[in-house]
Amino acid sequence: MRTGNEPATARSPLRLRCGLAAWGLAWAVAGTVLFAITGHPGWAVACGVLTAVTAVDLSLVIRHIRQGPHYQPGRDVPPYRPVSDRRGPGKDRRGP
Repeated sequence: MRTGNEPATARSPLRLRCGLAAWGLAWAVAGTVLFAITGHPGWAVACGVLTAVTAVDLSLVIRHIRQGPHYQPGRDVPPYRPVSDRRGPGKDRRGP
């Protein structure tokens, strides 16, 4: 059910995504090492590629977390640039 205040109470999924990427990176590294030790080069290469993809994803998530309010806006960050009045006070707003 929508209450109308979702943007004010929304939570960023970046921390969860960071944890899941770290968990996946650990498993991919373990798989790469274990398959390489046991003599399965095809599976080791597949896990190595997965390790690289997971490491890139983790680095991007950490970068977005460190960028702060730009990607995780709070109540004080408007969703758009405020409109500036270039005409100044007392000018006629009807046009030329």
